[in-house]
Amino acid sequence: MLFLSKILQSVFLPLGVTVLLLIYALRKKRRWPVGAALSVLYFSSIPVVGDWMIGGLESHYPALPIANVEPADAIVVLGGIFGPPVAEGMLPNLTETVERLEAGIVLKQAGKAPCLVFTGARLPWKGRGRFEGEDSKVQAVRRGVPAAQILVTSEVGNTADEARVVAAMMRVRHWRRIILVTTGWHMPRAAQLFGKAGVNFIPFPVDFRRDTKRPLTLLDFVPCADGMHNTETALHEWYGLLFYAATSRWRGEREGL
Repeated sequence: MLFLSKILQSVFLPLGVTVLLLIYALRKKRRWPVGAALSVLYFSSIPVVGDWMIGGLESHYPALPIANVEPADAIVVLGGIFGPPVAEGMLPNLTETVERLEAGIVLKQAGKAPCLVFTGARLPWKGRGRFEGEDSKVQAVRRGVPAAQILVTSEVGNTADEARVVAAMMRVRHWRRIILVTTGWHMPRAAQLFGKAGVNFIPFPVDFRRDTKRPLTLLDFVPCADGMHNTETALHEWYGLLFYAATSRWRGEREGL
């Protein structure tokens, strides 16, 4: 199911739509799909579009100074931090979301909660033999966090799983509130799912991509890989928000019957 959801999402992202339009143009010998494909490719890959879409997500939960974070029972850091696994003793492959790990460690060392929690993410296509949270724990211990104060959840495959597992952990341990750490553009979807799971949390978003103070330049209208990356990342999150909203409404209507 996890593989299927990823494949379906890819079809409706700009690159997937571009490929489908070009295939249609070749099969039907039409010109208009080629123009449509080029338009999709251009507008989705210019920085001004990607920044605007990412900024729309990040604006929901602004950055919060550590000094202003209220204490909680635990700091929960969501997965998606590591790249391909490495041999024992090698430096880890950290992705662009490494700020999640760093923020969790800083919050713990600032005394914002007695416990640091990493989720047991393990995506099958990454070839990981163990939970990502275990690698996060190793890095946190190396930075001075006591191992006894770090927990790793059971295996999770997506944000919805993380919300359910953390909610269950809170009930067992009688936690009342957590600090939720994830990337700024991911926080709206994470907040929706954790709220739905009944988790009382303080959002602590990190890794903001859009610089709201930077003026537009000609380069913002020149296609580039970063522009496409931001656009597809934002669309992935918006699709997730719409999907969970639709399924929640459908379930509510069924229960109402």
